[in-house]
Amino acid sequence: MSTDNEGGTSAPDARGPGTESPGTRNPGTAGRRRKRKRNTEKASSIALPQLERKVLRNRFAPVEPLDEEQINLIHEASMTLLEEQGIEVLGDMALDVLRKAGADVDDDGMVRMDRNLVMQSLATAPQEFTVTPRNPANTLHTGGNVINFGMVSGPPNVHDCINGRRMGNIADFENLVRFGQHFNVITFFGNQATAPTDLPVNSRHLDTLMASITLSDKPFFSTGIGAGRSLDAAHMCAISRGISIEDLADSPTAMTNINVNSPRKLDDSMAYGAMQLATLGQPVAVTPFTLMGAMTPATLGAAFVQQNAEALLGIALLQFTRPGTPVIYGGFTSNVDMRSGAPAFGTPENALANLAGGQLARYYNLPHRTSACNASNTVDAQAIYETQMSLWGAVMGHGNLIYHTAGWLEGGLVASFEKVIVDCEMLQHMTQFLQPIKIDLDEIGLDAMKEVGPGGHFFGCDHTMARYKDAFYQPFLSDWQNHESWTAAGAKDATQRATEIWPTILKEFEPPPLDAAIKEELEAYVAKRKEQLGKEEPALEPELW
Repeated sequence: MSTDNEGGTSAPDARGPGTESPGTRNPGTAGRRRKRKRNTEKASSIALPQLERKVLRNRFAPVEPLDEEQINLIHEASMTLLEEQGIEVLGDMALDVLRKAGADVDDDGMVRMDRNLVMQSLATAPQEFTVTPRNPANTLHTGGNVINFGMVSGPPNVHDCINGRRMGNIADFENLVRFGQHFNVITFFGNQATAPTDLPVNSRHLDTLMASITLSDKPFFSTGIGAGRSLDAAHMCAISRGISIEDLADSPTAMTNINVNSPRKLDDSMAYGAMQLATLGQPVAVTPFTLMGAMTPATLGAAFVQQNAEALLGIALLQFTRPGTPVIYGGFTSNVDMRSGAPAFGTPENALANLAGGQLARYYNLPHRTSACNASNTVDAQAIYETQMSLWGAVMGHGNLIYHTAGWLEGGLVASFEKVIVDCEMLQHMTQFLQPIKIDLDEIGLDAMKEVGPGGHFFGCDHTMARYKDAFYQPFLSDWQNHESWTAAGAKDATQRATEIWPTILKEFEPPPLDAAIKEELEAYVAKRKEQLGKEEPALEPELW
């Protein structure tokens, strides 16, 4: 059993295991597809100005806080840690794979790996890949300079200013999926927007998979605790696209994120969930959960070395399982409050860790997964400046998949509806900031300057009239009225305005089209699996190994 801040608590295996237009769908094996109409996007009727859904590329050079000597020192220390101290790995199957690959495995499950073996394993991992959901227009590009913003993932509780704080449930999970589908700036979902605590532990993953597939047509990470849950995710993703599970290897759809239990322990449920998807060629993010002062020594240098060693061990395991499987170098490094021991996020150290994590991922030619978090207990100034701090570190560090960018609160204990709205406004600001600047003689407008002359204004000149409708970014949450008008309108702050927005989104939401035959097959699969989960079953699918 292991506690995973982003994916809940490990339970026994459920089975018993510039910008450019998005890419086109990978055809896979055409003979195995069902004939059905391609899904088309349907915009909600709510009048919120949104940016067009496009692949977002970071046009700026990455910010690198570490010099070449420091990177080399971190690499060498990480290799020494893997060679001499090692990492504990639970699960006979994972240990057998590592042993056969050439790692030194002792009787207590401590795994030590020669640095040459580690580097050889990384050589088979792809630098970039795509993930195709049931709507290929929402294909997820991963790697290079592409940035993707994801929904909050993992909180056991939910809060909104109308209904208050409560334990997560399936209705709230579904509403968080609706929010992520509505906002173009959100391009993927994390493992679990909130834990549906009102459902049975051994089968709730089937309900969340069903919600993720039917209420959205964007990519999502599935819960990777145990091989059974991962296998269910792969089957349901394949059904959603009308292809076989074997076809997923050529056109990945199912993904998961696993945490290494820092310090230096990979449990069997996490390992088996990741290995199951690796056998099917599906992407896995390996993300150590390293809080300085508690789970690592209280220095950035120590955290970087431990994060690096833990991530590389997990990635090597997946490459040994299936060479060439898509993997993501994950980092979730921050610090604790040394006075109380409470986790802190959005700190200067957290932002530096996001930057350095990207630098280390590039050193190993791997895509990077990072996060934008905060530790505030409410949607206030602290929540925003801490989220901004970590977000800037993630973006300028060239994070490819940025988790928790919409809705995270209370250090990950709460998914907040108002915070989703505020964050999506902030993400649109960031997206607009990353757009290329157009500079030419027409834009410079020397004729307009001549037309207006000294001391005039440009409100009515031809140059302005031709551009005023879309000259600048238009927010959906910010209030730019003067003080008198703002007061007359109720003097509402941003959180209050967000409380007015989210119910309208839910009221007017319409799920993206889904072929009736596909939905029927998904429902049949879920019903069959729930029936099977009521009986004793083997922990893994032996035929897949």
